[in-house]
Amino acid sequence: MEAILGAIAAHSVLAAAPLYPLPTSPHPSSARLFLSSLLAEHPLRLSLLRSSAAVAAPKPLALAADGVSKKAVAVLKGISDVQGVVSLIQENDGPTTVKIRVTGLTPGPHGFHLHEFGDTTNGCISTGAHFNPNKMVHGAPEDDVRHAGDLGNIFANSSGVAEVTIVDKQIPLSGPNGVIGRSFVVHELEDDLGKGGTELSLSTGNAGGRLACGVVGLTSVQ
Repeated sequence: MEAILGAIAAHSVLAAAPLYPLPTSPHPSSARLFLSSLLAEHPLRLSLLRSSAAVAAPKPLALAADGVSKKAVAVLKGISDVQGVVSLIQENDGPTTVKIRVTGLTPGPHGFHLHEFGDTTNGCISTGAHFNPNKMVHGAPEDDVRHAGDLGNIFANSSGVAEVTIVDKQIPLSGPNGVIGRSFVVHELEDDLGKGGTELSLSTGNAGGRLACGVVGLTSVQ
């Protein structure tokens, strides 16, 4: 009740106290004398006006920087026991670092590629062909002529676990050739890196069936 009565009293003071125009005298001393007089007559009104101005003051906008870290992740699953996680990070417009961990593999090399679609409605088959925006033939990651999605082989140890880090310039996380919404696929066989001497070698690397796949999605940079 005291708070309500206080609010009513403050409202009454505001309603009763007139707003005076500042003097137009060019002398600063006149303005100071006027304000001092006004403050002495209506201290509550000036205090409330100051508080209102402080509350209403807009905060400066925080602009996002162009050069920031971007992160993404893909969870690999398939019809076999093969599964894994692929983490990607890109600093500014630099190369993308890809950290891969896959379990359930037979020991040895397995082709590992980025495929063009993030469609797994028909399993890994519906992820399409290797991501190839530049219309090249299949090759090794270090080749000038290669699919953007050609990431070579990952190697599983005797326990069937493959852990590797790849750094690549052709799979950015944003832009016209961004990889978000596409899929990683781990294959049954070794990728011959386009050196097999056959037509299939120049399109798939003869890497065989698709054991597991996962769609690339953005994740928090924290």
